[in-house]
Amino acid sequence: MTKTLRPLILFAAALIGSLHAAPPVMEAVDGRMKGFVEGREVSGVVTLVADEEKILHLSAAGLADIEKNQPMATDAVFWIASMTKPITATAVMMMQEEGKLSVDDPISKYLPEFTGDKAGITIKQCLTHSSGLADVSLEETTGVATLAELMPLIVAKPLVFPPGSKWQYCQTGINTVARIVEVVSGKPFPDFLQQRLFDPLGMKDTTFYPDDAEIARIAPSYNRTSDGSLEKTGLYFLPGISPAVKNRYPLANGGLFSTAGDYAKFAQMILRGGESGGKRYLKEETVKQMTSVQSGDLVAGFTPGSAWGLGWSIVREPQGVSAALSPGSFGHGGRNGTQAWIDPTKKRIYLLMIQRGDIGNSDGSPIRKAFQDAAAQP
Repeated sequence: MTKTLRPLILFAAALIGSLHAAPPVMEAVDGRMKGFVEGREVSGVVTLVADEEKILHLSAAGLADIEKNQPMATDAVFWIASMTKPITATAVMMMQEEGKLSVDDPISKYLPEFTGDKAGITIKQCLTHSSGLADVSLEETTGVATLAELMPLIVAKPLVFPPGSKWQYCQTGINTVARIVEVVSGKPFPDFLQQRLFDPLGMKDTTFYPDDAEIARIAPSYNRTSDGSLEKTGLYFLPGISPAVKNRYPLANGGLFSTAGDYAKFAQMILRGGESGGKRYLKEETVKQMTSVQSGDLVAGFTPGSAWGLGWSIVREPQGVSAALSPGSFGHGGRNGTQAWIDPTKKRIYLLMIQRGDIGNSDGSPIRKAFQDAAAQP
């Protein structure tokens, strides 16, 4: 064999091998999603299914922007809203592994402005939505550019219940622990995530502050009107403020923009027990702690059979919308219908990207159930 032929033969063999190894098209998923598009339940959708190593399915249907007749693309950028929370929790657990905090510590150990009945609130209670902290409205945060500036607004609010006594979904608790990450790491929260997670994982389109090119790829949000059509609501959740605005604090509770492919890289790292590409981000036992029930017997979550881990929703007893998942599956949804769920028994990741502003209970949406039911088929 000549030296010139050998590289060509090796290339051809690799190409043929890659074709045989191509991920199967999940026709059931595509069919169900196209039905939601044709029924004008959503303008467009991106679905992704993966295992620990590879993408098994990635597909787009419908339109990203109806008015522009712009087809939905698999690399469309979405406001993932509360799917940010597991990423924030991962940052907290990184700091715990480095001995810079413990989730059992009171938040006042790092943020002395939390005094009185708030002094004993723990990081764990913030991550499990049992802190009793009151939320701060978006209108109240006008002009707030940093998490440090946000803390006095949280401190000024009275507790809504004694810490640890109940579960109540809370945005301020997540932002509070992100501020603690800033204090113990010495880095602004966006910089910490960029350096410790996004850059090493190759999450190139995941950010609190999308650039012009990413903004052009954002799938806008739609509401369904009384006549069954879809009406654009805008790109972002802050009234009158676009993603291009940079002088706003990083909403660790729900401010990230991302793509299905980017979030899959994060989810694969978690499914692999904290390792990806030969780099360890968290120990297996730390991932286990974060993604197992930490809310005790409190009634938690947005769908029956749910519990809460540290920044993650846990499927304690699969039923209804979660029936296709195994017990112990975990994930999180976003306000406009985005969903990310990891089944550690089946070793599967299910990602749904849509932007429906009036979807209501995102975790309980029919499109989530249809997607997971179809994607979980053998």
